[in-house]
Amino acid sequence: MDVRLRTDRLILRRLSPADLPAVTALCGDPEVMRYLEDGRPMAPARVAEEVLPALLREYDRLPEVLGCWALATADEPFLGWAALRPAHSVGLETGPAGGLELGYRLLPTAWGRGYATEAALALVRSAFVELRADRVVATTMAVNSGSRRVLERAGLRHVRTFFEDWPDPIPGSEHGDVVYQLTRTEWSAGAGN
Repeated sequence: MDVRLRTDRLILRRLSPADLPAVTALCGDPEVMRYLEDGRPMAPARVAEEVLPALLREYDRLPEVLGCWALATADEPFLGWAALRPAHSVGLETGPAGGLELGYRLLPTAWGRGYATEAALALVRSAFVELRADRVVATTMAVNSGSRRVLERAGLRHVRTFFEDWPDPIPGSEHGDVVYQLTRTEWSAGAGN
């Protein structure tokens, strides 16, 4: 197991081809996908042919401490994933000034147990301590209150709401998407550590 980080309860490790069934279950769950992409579960073939291979390629393309990391505990081999990578999502500034983007996706059985917040805090700390990043950013749908709470608990603050003209809008998109961020200065001053 290629471990990236350990927290009090979590192991953040590299994904592997053996995670295909778990990643397929994660991306195929209607509740998980409700606020993501087109709001619908992904077909298993898409996960096998596109999603997991793209995540695995990131380990070769990005610096060693960036990428998408499987979340596990001593008793549960896969709860979902958490990611830290160069900002790339719609609504975020990209390139060197864009900062590092935080993301996470957990199975419903892991919701409400603090795992997303625990992983987010660990990755935010890593961004500022190990990588000396200037800022960490994230985006989610405005109506995704669960994800917004995780970002706030990780120290990020809401900086703006934007409206995108999505080709196939999903319920809630009329309320827009939100951008959150935490700067290294804010984190160092105690906002997020």
